[in-house]
Amino acid sequence: MKRAVVVICDGLRADMVTPGLTPNLCALAREGQSFTRHRGVFPSTTRTTSASIATGCLPGRHGLEGNCVAIDEGDGLVALNVGHADFRDRLRRATGRTLLVPTLAERLKDDGGSIVFSNVSPGAAYFQDPDGYGHLYHRAGSFGPGLKALPEAEGLRVSHDADGDEEMTARFCDQVLGQRRPRLALLWQCEPDHTGHAVPLGSPEHLSVIARADANARRIADAVRDTTGGDDVLLIVASDHGHETVERIIPLETMLIEAGLKDGPDSSEVVVASNGFSAHIYVADEARDRLGGIEALLEASDDVDEIFAGDALARVGHRTDTPLAFSITARHSDGANEFGVKGLNGAFEDPLSGETRIGGGQHGGLGAYEQHPFLIVRGGGFGAGVESATETSAIDLAPTILRHLGLPLGGMDGKPLSPM
Repeated sequence: MKRAVVVICDGLRADMVTPGLTPNLCALAREGQSFTRHRGVFPSTTRTTSASIATGCLPGRHGLEGNCVAIDEGDGLVALNVGHADFRDRLRRATGRTLLVPTLAERLKDDGGSIVFSNVSPGAAYFQDPDGYGHLYHRAGSFGPGLKALPEAEGLRVSHDADGDEEMTARFCDQVLGQRRPRLALLWQCEPDHTGHAVPLGSPEHLSVIARADANARRIADAVRDTTGGDDVLLIVASDHGHETVERIIPLETMLIEAGLKDGPDSSEVVVASNGFSAHIYVADEARDRLGGIEALLEASDDVDEIFAGDALARVGHRTDTPLAFSITARHSDGANEFGVKGLNGAFEDPLSGETRIGGGQHGGLGAYEQHPFLIVRGGGFGAGVESATETSAIDLAPTILRHLGLPLGGMDGKPLSPM
């Protein structure tokens, strides 16, 4: 039987996959094929990327536009943190659906099934399988088919840190790979992203959790080999995005209010949704006459780099027919922090999250380092010790998995990766 196993090291940028920092991942690269021009989606956020990996689609197709989005729950647009455990249900109540396209879990529900173990935010975890077609395990609540809550003793009660990742890895290797052997098994570590937000990139604390994530990836790769049992197993080990250093925080909402382009902090006609190094600006129908003023304000700001509006939104993977009127990135540079890690960026103020700290790591924009995750593929006909310079993206993982499993892969934005 053909099976697939996916391991995500959250927030590990490709230039930190080195023999000194990640000897196990480098060994895996020698065993498989590495893709040196791998990119994330925009915004380069975990929750958006999780949905893109699950569906093989860009955000405009699957509908999850960022870590923070604005929806109308009946009283006008409001910004919500996608990471909260209740967001999935709030989105369904407000819109009548979760994601707009099928996930891998849905495609595999009658063909060997899927099991997800995740230690990131609840939202990022749940959007691997938001409608309950397979089994999904998370510390905030674990679910079986039909979104049936699993008994606490069967759930995944681990800490949200490197210790929790290690405990989750051990159980994944034993129970999922060794015993249950679904067609698709996915494990998503919270490190080094979790610590990377809190400490300087390249600091001893940051390097420590990179080493522990690296060791967990090796344990899973070894377990895959030890439990193959004659199956043809495709192993994908990757990250969802990288990190850059927060150099400054930009009060975008305040700027709009002071310019008379947003009525107040709680008003719903113009809503800011921060995604770290980028921000979405949603504009309700009754405020469309403010679009010109908002664009002029953004163009005049020294803190703003790129502005995507109208047809340009489609260029970065978003729809052009929703209240999302602008998506912007902050000015950034190739400068280095105190530990010599390159990439300094501006973050947009986010009252819904405490992850943004000056001097800490962040992501969400189009910076060169945050947009350069790593990707290694072993088995399934992929070469050993091969480097591919073909440009690839997070949306290519799902079609690669389906091709390996011999299942239809239509309706996706991504394309299967090419073995060499």
